[in-house]
Amino acid sequence: MASAAARVDLDGKPIKPMTICMIGAGGFIGSHLCEKLMAETPHKVLALDVYNDKIKHLLEPSDGHPWSDRIQFHRLNIKHDSRLEGLIKTSDLTINLAAICTPADYNTRPLDTIYSNFIDALPVVKYCSENNKRLIHFSTCEVYGKTIGSFLPKDSPLRQDPAYYLLKEDDSPCIFGSIEKQRWSYACAKQLIERLIYAEGAENGLEFTIVRPFNWIGPRMDFIPGIDGPSEGVPRVLACFSNNLLRREPLKLVDGGESQRTFVYIKDAIDAVMLMIENSARANGHIFNVGNPNNEVTVRQLGEMMTEVYAKVSGEPKLEQPTIDVSSKEFYGVGYDDSDKRIPDMTIINRQLGWNPKTSLWDLLESTLTYQHRTYAEAIKKAISQPASTN
Repeated sequence: MASAAARVDLDGKPIKPMTICMIGAGGFIGSHLCEKLMAETPHKVLALDVYNDKIKHLLEPSDGHPWSDRIQFHRLNIKHDSRLEGLIKTSDLTINLAAICTPADYNTRPLDTIYSNFIDALPVVKYCSENNKRLIHFSTCEVYGKTIGSFLPKDSPLRQDPAYYLLKEDDSPCIFGSIEKQRWSYACAKQLIERLIYAEGAENGLEFTIVRPFNWIGPRMDFIPGIDGPSEGVPRVLACFSNNLLRREPLKLVDGGESQRTFVYIKDAIDAVMLMIENSARANGHIFNVGNPNNEVTVRQLGEMMTEVYAKVSGEPKLEQPTIDVSSKEFYGVGYDDSDKRIPDMTIINRQLGWNPKTSLWDLLESTLTYQHRTYAEAIKKAISQPASTN
């Protein structure tokens, strides 16, 4: 770790050690952020979560870890825990990562989705505002909803005009489907908490930064059903495809896999968050897209690329039929809807923080699928063979 005295922000000012209250520290993003903070900064982390499996390696006492006194795990659920305000009070910065953010849940658990992403976040915003504590809140690129271009005829040349699809924090409208399309419960809840945070900043002086992630990908994301998550669970697209590849099953392409997405490597994204943490003067009051517009593919193209990469990292041959098409109703249930394209404009984060992503889609998939194969392949083989051995 670099000397604390030698560390300066983007304006050349010394970075002072701080205490960070990180809500959702045990998840995918939180685990990578905790690693970075422990390895490269003098900051202290109060890690709040219900589970700590993904950060256990940071919490176990070891002579080789210089950060043992700089990370504390607090097992709590922010819904019903009186300790929350005290932990926020004793911190310089609160980072809220807590959320239900799995598309399959938006349809089947809309109430839980709304409560988790709006109601449960209210006390965090309230405590930060009342105690004059800075807040970095993680939102989602889903707040943009559908692009303007999606309402144009499919053969319209304007669909290729960035003005009709590029998503800008300070300009793009938020366009959702009808109320009966419960898939938008997540996006609406996330947008409303953004509006509340923004209002707290305008009326009560809350110092805030809002992060809109665009498909952050890497080791430890989501879960593999039946191994470290529920057997009936449906994780996000990359983990779904990983599960299919590990089980040697065809990848399921929802509605033909025509939706377009961008993907950014978790380590690149964490670099962006670090810049927000340590450059408050440049980050306060801003909403930041964090994605990689250079890594744009259709979901079908993503599946094809993952099939190629997994064959390389696993040494296993590709299936004769690597993909199958399924309807969104069959896969997600009634009430599902989707956005056609999610491409972030990077102007604001580049101007304020000088951040640009570095990792190509192929490289991030190779890193992620190498981890998935190493972590899960044997466990899945055992799980598949178990029923046969017990008959």
